[in-house]
Amino acid sequence: MDLDYMRWVLWLITPVIIVLLLPLIIMILLYGSALFLTIHKHRHRLYEVLESRDVWEGARCALASFWDAWGWLWHGYELEGLEKIPDRGSAMLVYYHGAIPVDFYYMAAKIILHKRRNMKVIGDRFLFKVPGWKLLMEVFNVIPGSQDSCVELLNQGELMGVSPGGVREAMFSDENYTILWGRRSGFAKVALRANAPVYPVFTMNVRETFRYLHIGFFKSLLKKFYDMYKLPLLPPYGNFPVYIKTFIGDPVPYNSDTSAEVLASEVSVIDVSIS
Repeated sequence: MDLDYMRWVLWLITPVIIVLLLPLIIMILLYGSALFLTIHKHRHRLYEVLESRDVWEGARCALASFWDAWGWLWHGYELEGLEKIPDRGSAMLVYYHGAIPVDFYYMAAKIILHKRRNMKVIGDRFLFKVPGWKLLMEVFNVIPGSQDSCVELLNQGELMGVSPGGVREAMFSDENYTILWGRRSGFAKVALRANAPVYPVFTMNVRETFRYLHIGFFKSLLKKFYDMYKLPLLPPYGNFPVYIKTFIGDPVPYNSDTSAEVLASEVSVIDVSIS
């Protein structure tokens, strides 16, 4: 190792360290302080749930406080329409799936903190195969969910979150927020069978936070691969600190004569227009 060369490199980058890295440390400390205070703001809820008999309730509330604070800090996250969600009784939230659904994490956190409700979330099956995520899926009620089990949960008065587009929409939608639900109307069949209200959910700018790397004509090949094997191979990139805001729309009106296809179509149209 050439020590003289290393000294020269250190001398060369010293101004960069002074100008960029040292102020960055102060910014990290300031933002860390703001994050702590935002979490501490929910301390009374944490005390309440820690005294409950549910061993995971306190953990959920603590993590919800963290995600709520992080959403505010990094994305200036706002949620409009939270008051529309009933405090009890069944309801289904149908949302557009961003590349990485951080908006859904933030919304779920606010529902836990302000509505005191634990949502049942229908997740893609590959999530349950990710090493180290099993407990996370269990505590936050992420389930694969057949139609029959979803109907049963709604009949029990549960709150449910579902993204019909799922991972396919996450990877292959675009900056125009194209809905990629195809013929998926299972959620509508479930809602009709359980006679549950359906709330469309959409987040402004969620596609500007994360995106997937698409390489020209390989995109169509990757689509075919995903449709065959249901494995997400595209690498995401981003986590840009852009402002995002979630809108919860009014329940979509329907009656006993409404078909699942019609209900699914109406939800998809409203989903990207409520913003």
